Amino acid sequence: MSGHTLFVGEGNFSFSSALSKLSPENKITATCLQRQEDVKHEGAAANIQMIRDSGGTILFGVDCTRLEECASLQGAVFNRVIFNFPHCGRKSGVKKNRELLKKFFLSCVKVLDEHGDIHVALCNGQGGTPADQPMREWQNSWQVVAMAAEADLVLSSVQPFKSEEVESYKCTGYRSQDKGFHVENALVHVFTRSHPYTTPVRMYDDCDDLIMFFLTSRDFLCIDSVHPIKLVQDYVVNGLEERCCITMATKPPPFLLNSEQRQTASLDGDDVTEMLVFFFVLRPSLLPQMEEMTARRGEAKERGDLQTGKVVSVEEQIDGSHCRENTGASIGRMFGISGLVFRDVPISPWAPPVFHQLLLRGLFPAACQPITSLGQTLERLLSPHGVSVVKEAGCLYLTAQPMGAVGRVFASVGKNAEGWVQVTVSLNLDLIASCLFSLPDWRLLWTRDPCFSKCFDPCLPLHPPLGEPQPSMPLFRQPSLFSRRLSFDVSFWKGPSAWDDRKFHALAREACLGAVEKVELVDFFSRQEQQALRTSYCYRVTYHSHSHALSHTKALELHRRLESLLCSHLHVTIR
Repeated sequence: MSGHTLFVGEGNFSFSSALSKLSPENKITATCLQRQEDVKHEGAAANIQMIRDSGGTILFGVDCTRLEECASLQGAVFNRVIFNFPHCGRKSGVKKNRELLKKFFLSCVKVLDEHGDIHVALCNGQGGTPADQPMREWQNSWQVVAMAAEADLVLSSVQPFKSEEVESYKCTGYRSQDKGFHVENALVHVFTRSHPYTTPVRMYDDCDDLIMFFLTSRDFLCIDSVHPIKLVQDYVVNGLEERCCITMATKPPPFLLNSEQRQTASLDGDDVTEMLVFFFVLRPSLLPQMEEMTARRGEAKERGDLQTGKVVSVEEQIDGSHCRENTGASIGRMFGISGLVFRDVPISPWAPPVFHQLLLRGLFPAACQPITSLGQTLERLLSPHGVSVVKEAGCLYLTAQPMGAVGRVFASVGKNAEGWVQVTVSLNLDLIASCLFSLPDWRLLWTRDPCFSKCFDPCLPLHPPLGEPQPSMPLFRQPSLFSRRLSFDVSFWKGPSAWDDRKFHALAREACLGAVEKVELVDFFSRQEQQALRTSYCYRVTYHSHSHALSHTKALELHRRLESLLCSHLHVTIR
């Protein structure tokens, strides 16, 4: 440990003294609430002298809930703040100790470095997290994660409090009491700053009605990307190349097309269905933003290195010379493309409104049984990570729990290609990445926290020879542990016009900055009032985030924002 460390709530200064000897390069400032003449613990004087001799600073009468008011700490910034076994004293109860933690966190962030951390040691059971064994009931705990969230802090890790490794450490009680706390099975809770919430992009149709919230393209699939979605795409494509040659498009098509571009793309109905693509007709005010993209697309078409709206013109690009008989590992050739797909779907834990799709298509000799061969390869690649391959009505469906369908492999008879079968592989890369890296929520893939990609190894395990077990993927360490779910109901009256449930879900995504995990319609009824029919709707909105701090205060703020936007955009009356 190096840098500048602040200790608050010290009793006999034995902990800060011991660490000053273990890490002499670390600058230490140790504080306590008592005045100097009131510090009468055994050994305190020697410990204070040890800290001063090592270059450290001792401050008395420092209230850890008002650190910014301490004159000696003005302008100081600390890499780490340590608070061991906070307590209000005597039989203060859990509510007062929660308030102590909350005020400490709110004060602490004012002297904490941007990339610093806070260590809070609590007795077993006090924290109220699953790390406590046994875990207390939530209402009987100090709710340390919720208190930290009020200061926009997230729980990054939980570690055992190893007092035996700190030489000469002696735990003391509150205000010069020699009776210490029970440190057996105690835990150190490490908190870091939460990444700020990001305001989403909004898209409108010609009538200025909100049609969808979407996450903008962030080049997760660019060549030099180490994002897990790109790692998973490379992992799958490299594995499938054991069975066939795959040529990926060098550039994806634009993910937004205006009406003129849509006509020139020549998409037929089958392709649109298979891709699950939603095209947007942009407002005139938004069209200038597309000029550069349109120009790049035109230049690419002239060079012939960018495919148009069709995923791939299989019959035009593949002839018999590209496919070989199944005499070796390769059974044919496939062309692929990947990019963003937008869906107008209700909010639910595993139904992303936008995701990255990998689409592969090729012609194979029917005798090669390409569906079976590709299915076996996909099963070998993905089954160790919880993905099942199920055959149904001639298609292969890839499913996983709890997200459901993550892809499929299907065939259709090629046009003017008797004896050949056209095979398409469609994979939801976001959901598959969630499986392979054990992510609890697909929304983590879209976080703007710069630390996210650093949690992944850009070198995924190499594919073992056929017949050998598939190695496991590196596990992902969540940026926010034991985050709490918060639910609020919103009830409102709607006039006689038809109610569009999809617009409510789209508005909830925007208003709540991606912090909504689930939306449920819990009740509705109609009433005739003054010659007009009004309908009351009640939705339950569940807020939860694995990447951001989500306090009760923040969730309520987002909920109030949702109510405001419902009134202004959907013209309802909040009950």
